Amino acid sequence: MNIDIALLRTMTVDEYLTWSEAQPEQLRTELINGQVVAMAPERAAHNRIKIAVLIGLREAVKAAGVPCEVMMDGMTVRIDQHTAYVPDALIYCGERIASNTMVIPNPMIIVEVLSPTTAHSDTSAKLIGYFKLPSVAHYLIIDPDARTVTHYARNSTPNLISSGALRLDPPGLDLAVEELLGPA
Repeated sequence: MNIDIALLRTMTVDEYLTWSEAQPEQLRTELINGQVVAMAPERAAHNRIKIAVLIGLREAVKAAGVPCEVMMDGMTVRIDQHTAYVPDALIYCGERIASNTMVIPNPMIIVEVLSPTTAHSDTSAKLIGYFKLPSVAHYLIIDPDARTVTHYARNSTPNLISSGALRLDPPGLDLAVEELLGPA
């Protein structure tokens, strides 16, 4: 991969999105404080949990009958003018977004699956960043090694859960933690 001259300067989120669309290869990156940061390849456990999260959240949305949509990684969440994250999964509610949309403007639930390279950022900068967005009501951090979910809800104490029921209200979703963790 050649070093792109654009990577040597600070970018805004809009510049980053334009740059990323023009890349010949689909790179996994995020924009942090104006700098493009490459994301490491995933381990199988990480990917399996992302699949379980997608299925569990989709089933919960369907069962609740709420006007929400679940999205997998690849969708961008703009934190500010120079920071944009790509969570492992998210839910937004309201009108269906256009097919060519790259940024989810109003995520309600954000999910990150910990990995050795992202654990610190997921539990610090991203936690703070996501809750800067008024629409975010829940942030779920899944630890595939400990097989736990840490549920951060706006204005509440974090809750570490390894099994049992999980209520995400708003938007009114009920699911079992085991559904998010997938098979051991």
